[in-house]
Amino acid sequence: CSRPQKVCLCPFLPVHPLKVSTCLYIIQHPAEESRVLRTVPLLAACLPPDKCKVLIGRRFSEDRYPELATVCRNPSTLILYPGAEATNLEEIASMPSSPSVMIIIDGTWSQAKDIFYKNSLFRLPKQVQLKTNISSQYVIRTQPTNTCLSTLECAAIALTIMEKNKSIQETILRPLQALCSFQLQHGAQIHHSKEHLLRNGLYDKPMPKNKRKLRRMELLVNNVKI
Repeated sequence: CSRPQKVCLCPFLPVHPLKVSTCLYIIQHPAEESRVLRTVPLLAACLPPDKCKVLIGRRFSEDRYPELATVCRNPSTLILYPGAEATNLEEIASMPSSPSVMIIIDGTWSQAKDIFYKNSLFRLPKQVQLKTNISSQYVIRTQPTNTCLSTLECAAIALTIMEKNKSIQETILRPLQALCSFQLQHGAQIHHSKEHLLRNGLYDKPMPKNKRKLRRMELLVNNVKI
């Protein structure tokens, strides 16, 4: 895990990479690469190298990423990105021949949105979302709402659904739980979601002047899905 021995996460990783048939392509925003407490390395440590491929960048063209372009053009490939046009993953996974490739965007919500909408390649795969009310266990990083999940959590739930194996979620979340526990023991604070802070009058930052951003904040307070 490349962490100091006192906070080593290796004992919480699976002894052998999980055997899965699904291949994940993690499209990572460059800003995530420099974050100390990012979750994608933990995800990669749980899976075989050929089942978790990380591509870093903002723009992905067919010329520069021919392998990704081929994957995106495959009609059975999925991209995990919530929205009105997204199908619940459970519905897709219940079909006789489940897809074997899923693309997940790793970044803040605004970064993920930018990558999704500014890369035409990502419009080709079938868009899916997770239908879950699970609260994020990644409590050392602020999320927009209580049910927004980290990349590792999304991958864990998605793989569990696609592989029809509940133990996968448990195994992949174990190092994340240990990471948060170590950080809290060493002075980190629990980060409540922006939704929680706003609804309880605890948000201590200036409200945005931009009307669009302000409207998004109001929707969070009113618990409206955005």
